[in-house]
Amino acid sequence: MESNKFDFIIIGAGSAGCVIANRLTASGKFRVLLLEAGPSDSSPWIHMPIGYGRNFSNPKVNWLYSSEPGIDWVKRPIKQPRGKVLGGSSSINGLVYMRGQKEDYDHWRQLGNDGWGYEQVLDYFKKSEHQERGEDPFHGIGGPLNVSDPRETHPLADSYIQAAVDAGYKRNYDFNGVEQEGFGYQQWTTKNGLRCSAAVAFLKPARKRKNLLIKSEAHTNKIIFSGNRAVGVEFERKGKVCLAEAKHEVIISTGAYNTPQLLQLSGIGPADLLNKMHIPLVADRQNVGKNLQDHFNAPLMFELNQNFTLNDVLNRWDKKILHGLKYLFQRRGFLSTGVAYAGGYLNVHPNSSSPDIQNLLMLFTSELIGGPVDPFPGCASVVALLRPESRGEVNISSNDPKIHPKIIYNFLSANKDRETLILGVRRIREIMSQNAIAKYIIREFRPGSKRDSDEDILEFLENSGRTSYHPVGTCRMGPDDEAVVDPRLRVNGVNALRVADASIMPTLVSGNTNAPVIMIGEKASDMILSDVK
Repeated sequence: MESNKFDFIIIGAGSAGCVIANRLTASGKFRVLLLEAGPSDSSPWIHMPIGYGRNFSNPKVNWLYSSEPGIDWVKRPIKQPRGKVLGGSSSINGLVYMRGQKEDYDHWRQLGNDGWGYEQVLDYFKKSEHQERGEDPFHGIGGPLNVSDPRETHPLADSYIQAAVDAGYKRNYDFNGVEQEGFGYQQWTTKNGLRCSAAVAFLKPARKRKNLLIKSEAHTNKIIFSGNRAVGVEFERKGKVCLAEAKHEVIISTGAYNTPQLLQLSGIGPADLLNKMHIPLVADRQNVGKNLQDHFNAPLMFELNQNFTLNDVLNRWDKKILHGLKYLFQRRGFLSTGVAYAGGYLNVHPNSSSPDIQNLLMLFTSELIGGPVDPFPGCASVVALLRPESRGEVNISSNDPKIHPKIIYNFLSANKDRETLILGVRRIREIMSQNAIAKYIIREFRPGSKRDSDEDILEFLENSGRTSYHPVGTCRMGPDDEAVVDPRLRVNGVNALRVADASIMPTLVSGNTNAPVIMIGEKASDMILSDVK
């Protein structure tokens, strides 16, 4: 495999790219090059679940993006961590395994994306999954991606779930089953107390295949075209500019920020922008970078009267040592946990027919995830908007591939987004006031229970609201001429170029995005293999 000629080149070893690399090389028929800008996933902080707290701000494995201040709302930058490592964001995320609602995928199909309805994509979710609870109509076993329950329950999580039931909500034992509505424990992508990233699940079993070449620390500069056909890739590695040729296709799997950036750098995007950046035009595609969406959220924070949260562990050396030993010998304790122990999905807006708010219980409090925790026991009850109507965009700010793209979100610009989040905050405060959990609460300190008017909540959202790190939509899939990719994920206006990552989602799914992107990788692999001649 010393040759620079391949059947397929995959750019980005993230949640989808790792899947595609595995599936395309399984038969041994095709030679595949997988390029990743970041390093190998060898750091122990990647494999220890609690390591997300460190990696959210670690420049060695994180692009460390930041969004632009809003014009009318949220007039401040917001940090946007994205994985820059084998496994991509699946190597640094909070580990929650959530697929979203049936309605999300049926809506994609209703938009004209044949083959993307819930019944069609469910098989791909099941194909990738090894569900530790066992097989059922909604879950698979024997797949590469391990999905598990927390290794231990927690009294605060139990009390939170009971509080939701006392407030009139359903108990839900499987958010990825019959329905999403209700409250319960989250499942995580872990196995035996270790992170099960896309790199661990899909890339590790394929690494020894002679027809797969993985190049980490390889920053892709642009796609090479012959006419309007993608024929290769220019990338930089160890200070050297390299070229690789693709016989069949180039597949971009670099995520909702990097994929539109790479397309624009390669001459696919709005003609005026590319002309301004002195980039030769390959295809005038006005919607490359448009349609950006994410789950904006309000982190309500509470001081507690019991020393049983992650705050207490991180603030005391004796507890750090105790939990370190517990993890080392048993793979249990806080070091084995994801970002949210429990959560819920509820419908709050009168014009919504299914859950429009996600709630996550986090057993720590900090200004930023990965930042210093507060010096007292605390928990956060995060209120996230599931179906935002606000839209943003991502564009290059330079023709230099190393310069970060300009990320503009326009959070809260849609009136319904503001209404839904205000209602969501009120509903979650109602749950947190139930005796089952209120018995542990000393006070709500962020934003504070006295800040309860609509204006107070909006001010809190503007000053303290943040993203859930689920960016999607910037290379929208659709059957129409304005879509960036067609329902088979082929880039419109050119040939032999495909996109497979969160950027293709026409609308944001109602939950965390790692599992859906792995599903996209599975479905893309099947389409690529069926299309190859």
